[in-house]
Amino acid sequence: MTTQTTLSAEMLQALHEGLVIPAHPLALDENRKLDERHQRALTRYYIASGAGGIAIGVHSTQFEIREAKYNLYEPLLRMAAEEIAKADVQRPFIKVAGICGPTEQAIQEATLAQSLGYDAGLLSMGGLAGYSEEDILERTRKVAAIMPVIGFYLQPSVGGRIFSFDFWRKFADIENVVAIKMAPFNRYQTIDVVRAVCYSSRCNEIALYTGNDDNIIDDLLTVYRFNVNGKQMEKAIVGGLLGHWAVWTHKAVELLDEIKAIRGNAEISKEWLTRNVEVTDANAAFFDTAHQFAGCIPGIHEVLRRQGLLQGTWCLNPHEILSPGQYEEIDRIYRDYPHLNDDKFVAEHLADWLRN
Repeated sequence: MTTQTTLSAEMLQALHEGLVIPAHPLALDENRKLDERHQRALTRYYIASGAGGIAIGVHSTQFEIREAKYNLYEPLLRMAAEEIAKADVQRPFIKVAGICGPTEQAIQEATLAQSLGYDAGLLSMGGLAGYSEEDILERTRKVAAIMPVIGFYLQPSVGGRIFSFDFWRKFADIENVVAIKMAPFNRYQTIDVVRAVCYSSRCNEIALYTGNDDNIIDDLLTVYRFNVNGKQMEKAIVGGLLGHWAVWTHKAVELLDEIKAIRGNAEISKEWLTRNVEVTDANAAFFDTAHQFAGCIPGIHEVLRRQGLLQGTWCLNPHEILSPGQYEEIDRIYRDYPHLNDDKFVAEHLADWLRN
């Protein structure tokens, strides 16, 4: 029988202080086969960038990795874990495994991730159309009995669904749920989650992370305040687990450090509102909002390709390609916001990361 694992006190403290956790892409060659050299280089890049962890086996890694004809889920988790172990990172570095599917599949993936030394599972709730909210809560309890769980509120436009306030309140009450990533790309639904956590007896045990790539900086600067049974409760979104942070990660780490230094100040410069717009504009190009996110994974790949971290933009699904005009939009972002990219940092270290 699998023994439940929990986060160490050091890891929990780091999670609550706020981390940059990039959603790790998949490196393929021109034959759409795993490119192990560049796959390992990506993990090395995230470590060197100062990230506080990685999430792999998630949407940005491509859900098709689980299909029998590819069978890449275990190899990718194993390779990332190997690189992290070799790097001997001298800071808390959380290894997050994407977990999805019906209950039995989720249990199997959590058990595998735990056996490979992963610290937590990002539990997707997509693709479960036949599950009631109570079914999903029970599925969460079973996964949390194996390893720490990070909840995941995914926007409906890319396979998620809307959940009630009551669902999130009960979700927060589950032991070994350590964080919730909010990615509904919707302010109303984001507020639902934060308020629900504030109503939970485990409020202080759960770290909130933004996955709202359309509102990253504002999410990280905002303190939420609610009246909970006559008592004023406050909660902040402390870090991000983001596909957007799979690129220009070194700059993302600098950004979060800046935000931590000013978070809680009574007055914050209006310049931060402008910076939020700049980051959101960049995300629109990378994630291809003009075509309802059709090119979001190739968009991430294109930025990494330009830096030399990937050989190309290939996906396992040959129909996943850059949308018309998306390449030019990425050109525009490079031109308009040169201060957002970390090309110089990558160029200085790329040869080392690509070593065999």
